[in-house]
Amino acid sequence: MRRFAAIGEAGALDALLPGTGAWEVELGFGKGRFLLARAAAAPERRMLGVEVAREYFALVARRLARRGLTNAALLQGEALYLLSAALPRRFAAAAHVYFPDPWPKSRHQRRRLFSPASVDLVLGLLAPGGRLCFATDFLDYGEEVAAILARYPGARLARRSAWPEGPRTNYEAKYVAEGRPILRLEVELEGEAGLHPDGRAAIVAAVGA
Repeated sequence: MRRFAAIGEAGALDALLPGTGAWEVELGFGKGRFLLARAAAAPERRMLGVEVAREYFALVARRLARRGLTNAALLQGEALYLLSAALPRRFAAAAHVYFPDPWPKSRHQRRRLFSPASVDLVLGLLAPGGRLCFATDFLDYGEEVAAILARYPGARLARRSAWPEGPRTNYEAKYVAEGRPILRLEVELEGEAGLHPDGRAAIVAAVGA
């Protein structure tokens, strides 16, 4: 496990976790159920986890060390900031976002990880052919995310009824046991990430302000 403040270029990631294995990123790993399981099940892959909560970051760091998993690195910080300022583009084979905060109040929605103005940052992690996996129990927000992704250039969107190995997070396991509906999406990126057509105007306005 490594903790670091900035990346800059994909080569810096390779220096942190040497090897040739493809990278996967989880934004908001929480208690680490998926990140830990994926790192153990796919030792040939390199995992990067991003989490804003210090207690969860410390918890998963300890669990990685106890389990001897050397193919995972952790980054503590706010995802949108790190996506825009620290992480390289087009380096990952897969990105995972499970049960992100939907920020339901209108005044907070600018903080959402998925909006027309911010989705480019998330999909910008992916190399051509890369895959995004997403899940939420806030169905209205999930439908908004699905609509945003459906309009993303070169994104092929599909819905999933379940993951092959079962629930991927503690939240998902709890909600499945409760019978709560969950919306799951998978996106395959055909070509390189660009700008979402509905977010272009906001981005251009922000740059010109």
